[in-house]
Amino acid sequence: MHGTIITPFQLLEGKVIFIQNGKITAIENRKNINAPGETEVIDAGGGFVVPGFIDMHVHGGGGSDIMDGKYEAVKQVAATHSRFGTTAFLPTTMTMSKDKIIGSLKSIHEAFIKGTGAAEILGVHLEGPYISSEKKGAQKEKDIRKASIEEFLEFNQASGNLIRLVTIAPEMPGAIDFIRWLYKQGIIASVGHSNATYKQVKEGIKAGLTHVTHTFNAMRGLDHREPGVVGAALSSPELIVEIIADGIHLHPVTMKILTQVKEIEKIVLITDAMRAASKPEGTYNLGGQEVTVVNGQARLKDGTLAGSVLTMNKAVCNMVDKVGVSLTEAIQMATASPARCLGVESKKGSLEPGKDADIVILDKNLKVKLTMVKGKIVYKREALKIL
Repeated sequence: MHGTIITPFQLLEGKVIFIQNGKITAIENRKNINAPGETEVIDAGGGFVVPGFIDMHVHGGGGSDIMDGKYEAVKQVAATHSRFGTTAFLPTTMTMSKDKIIGSLKSIHEAFIKGTGAAEILGVHLEGPYISSEKKGAQKEKDIRKASIEEFLEFNQASGNLIRLVTIAPEMPGAIDFIRWLYKQGIIASVGHSNATYKQVKEGIKAGLTHVTHTFNAMRGLDHREPGVVGAALSSPELIVEIIADGIHLHPVTMKILTQVKEIEKIVLITDAMRAASKPEGTYNLGGQEVTVVNGQARLKDGTLAGSVLTMNKAVCNMVDKVGVSLTEAIQMATASPARCLGVESKKGSLEPGKDADIVILDKNLKVKLTMVKGKIVYKREALKIL
């Protein structure tokens, strides 16, 4: 009650969302309310009621990291990001030893089976180890290796067949065949941590490449004679692009250009958050490397950006305040776009009858007041009134 519903394709005033058994059953006019006396009523307090955010690329938060290889760590990451409106996510691994990756994948599978008690796991994003050493970013070069279907099958088995997205450099040996194989399995292949030429990315697209990992970051940039990965990302309608909208990884003008070139439904907001998200600034560990967080920036000793401390509600806020897109468009990038990308749009990504009751209430400053996953409140600010 008493909030603006952003579906996110339209704004609805004077409406109420009815929820039963974890699903949205109806969206009706407030004056038509005729609910049983025992019905719980949540007052949005004049804020915005939006679909839960879906983060396709998150490594950690709340002091924990997916690569810790522990069920409790995955739970902590889920709980941390649900405080900022994330209701579903892809726990994301990184380039490390085979044993470390397998341990991490087993812990994700355990969390998937047991549940996190917060944001829902929709699958796994395997970032590396099949990437370019030239564009490794904060990934360890010694653990980078040639794409291997045999090794990947071991990874997927450890995850309980949960791997939904793989970041790969298409120019590396064996990568095109691997991309072709992933496509046949229904797994998203994403170009990232890549020094590929435009032509090499287009070869990847022909093989089944459909996604771009943190666009502009850790990839060959746009040159007037060699468009590179960025040129392919901007000009290829087949590619859905991720962006880290923290104002650090990308200049606001760069983000604006992206929104002017790509359709809204082809842009996905991500956090790429590491374990320091929601924690005080200081020194942390990422993939076995020391990371210092100062002024909201996570960097290795050599200055390389090492993930972010971004949250999804802040990404939405930055798209509105720094880039100038509408609130409905920014929320689409955090909800409907990733849902469609992951093939879960029939149950997530928008507020419609029949869909999961993944709902977030934001105040006027886009800070989270309440997060609900499948009808269950997993985070609530004290100021929120529940009748």
